Amino acid sequence: MRKENSTNAINERKLRGDCGTAYTLQLIGGRWKPTILWRLLDGKLRYNELKKSISGISERVLVLQLRELEKDNLIKRIIYPEVPPRVEYELTPLGFSMEALLQHIADWGYTHMHADTSAPAETAATPDAPSLPPARERKTRRLAPAYKG
Repeated sequence: MRKENSTNAINERKLRGDCGTAYTLQLIGGRWKPTILWRLLDGKLRYNELKKSISGISERVLVLQLRELEKDNLIKRIIYPEVPPRVEYELTPLGFSMEALLQHIADWGYTHMHADTSAPAETAATPDAPSLPPARERKTRRLAPAYKG
C-alpha cells in the first residue's frame, strides 16, 4: 500500500487534477478495465458471463477491477435478493459516456495493430495510408478473443 503523503502520491493527485488525459487514463488504465467496459456496452452481464467473455482474466483481478470501476462510478453492481443471490453489472451514464472514446481507441488499435513500427511517422500521413475503419454497429462490436486490453 502506498503512503498517501509520499511525493509520488502527491504528484499523482496533482497531475490527475490538472490533466484530463491523466484523469481519464487513471479511470480506465490497466489491462482489463477497457475490456470490461467494452463488454458492458451491450448491456447488463452477470459475473460469470463477464468472466467467460474475457479470456485470461483471473477471478481475483476481475473482482478488483469491478470494484475500482464501481468506486469510480463507471459501472453499477445490482444485487437481486434471491436464493441463490444474483449479481449483475451494468454501465452507469458516466460509463456509457465513454463509448465513443473506447470505440476510437479500438479503431486506432485495429488500424495500427499490425503496422510496421519501424517505419517513420511521416509515412502514415501519405495519401496511400489506410483510413480508419468505420465505426461498427453495437451488436457487431465484439472484440477478437486475442484482445488483451
